[in-house]
Amino acid sequence: MTLHSLRAFVNLLEARGELRRITAPVSADLEITEITDRVSKSATDNLALLFENVVGHTMPVLTNAFGSDRRMAWALGVDHLDELGDRLGRLLTPQIPGPLLEKLKRGLEASEVLRYAPRVVRRAPCQEVILRGEEASLASLPVLRCWPGDAGPFITLPLVVTRDPQSGGRNLGMYRLQVYDERTTGLHWHIHKDAAQHFRKSADRQEFLPVAVALGPEPAVTYAASAPLPPGIDELLVAGWLQRASVPVVRCVTNDLLVPAQSEIVLEGYCDPAESRLEGPFGDHTGYYSLADNYPVLHVTAITHRRQPIYPATVVGRPPMEDAYMGKATERLFLPLMRLLLPEIRDVHMPVEGGFHNLVLVSIKKTYPGQARKVMFALWGMGLMMLAKTILVVDDDTDVQNLSQVAWRALNNVDPRRDLMVVEGPLDALDHASPSSHYGSKLGVDATRKLPEEGHARPWPDDIVMSPEVVQRISERWREIMGR
Repeated sequence: MTLHSLRAFVNLLEARGELRRITAPVSADLEITEITDRVSKSATDNLALLFENVVGHTMPVLTNAFGSDRRMAWALGVDHLDELGDRLGRLLTPQIPGPLLEKLKRGLEASEVLRYAPRVVRRAPCQEVILRGEEASLASLPVLRCWPGDAGPFITLPLVVTRDPQSGGRNLGMYRLQVYDERTTGLHWHIHKDAAQHFRKSADRQEFLPVAVALGPEPAVTYAASAPLPPGIDELLVAGWLQRASVPVVRCVTNDLLVPAQSEIVLEGYCDPAESRLEGPFGDHTGYYSLADNYPVLHVTAITHRRQPIYPATVVGRPPMEDAYMGKATERLFLPLMRLLLPEIRDVHMPVEGGFHNLVLVSIKKTYPGQARKVMFALWGMGLMMLAKTILVVDDDTDVQNLSQVAWRALNNVDPRRDLMVVEGPLDALDHASPSSHYGSKLGVDATRKLPEEGHARPWPDDIVMSPEVVQRISERWREIMGR
């Protein structure tokens, strides 16, 4: 199942009963958020929403499109998210010598992937309408103000395209944009992100950084921009591999960047490295307002879009919300990559209650003392996993997807003095508990069974488990015993 555009995804969701069209007039100022928040948390009515009557605007607004495991899987061309990891695992099965990143790069250069490299086209749906200069007004977009404490309206589902000024390598990242006026926005990229590195290099060279923002390309492209891919891995190549079809790209009309040709809307512009402006606060996916700080400014030089475009948005706030399912897709996709470096890992879970970066649960096949700590340090050294504030490790007979089971193991298996490890390192910019920004303490929790070599001389107790013979006998007689 290959979805070649956002509107193809909308049609699929509607055909499968997963989309509701809202025809009543609603405001982009807070009202769409309140509706989306209720629907995304509903146990019975969690659907994608297409708001067709946004007050003061002609563009419809799409929210919650990725807001369930099922819709997220369909967006990536599978029926279940675990299929993503299985497919990537098969791609990386050959034992290629060299470090992890080299393995990944060579794996992505395999013949299966090269078929899905992006291809440049000369004409594109995203440029059916071209507005330059004074005509290019952000006021034409139904940008949401999501929460009462937000500093203004924010573009929340953007694919920000930048290029390394030295190597020419492309990056697509998902960084929110606060709309200041008709032609400027803030660009909220954290210091750890690739785009921030491109910005610093532009500052060193005293050059403007060209920027493009794609809204509403193919669903796989939107997901790939949100995924924490290793440096040097092209998000468009990964998106093509995910959807089993190359992503067509087109050159911008006012700069030299390539953008997904199937996008609904594209903003073109540049950043001046000498300029920054206060951005935020913003009601974030942690459930708290992220604090205001100075960030780069995007100057819009053109807006291009399809005829009758759809404006895509996501609403984040107190979890669970739509980003929970995008995070789950990342968790399942990246599990095989973790296993390349750490074959003892059986499963990983990043609960949405922790905002993904605050808690990582890991199950391992433990065979030697100190193995849980080795896994913690290795994970903290893997890309953006460096931002994980707490890593908790359990044995492989614990289902890390079951928070009750993990809590039972942790609360029974941990001796605080022996099994809690506090270290310091980089933290996510959204961590408001750390005394300083971007840096603070981390916690490692070893909740595995302890070996004598780990300072536990007493016998470790066995789990209480019924004998298989009794389980089978009672199962066979269950109807007789229970009278039904």
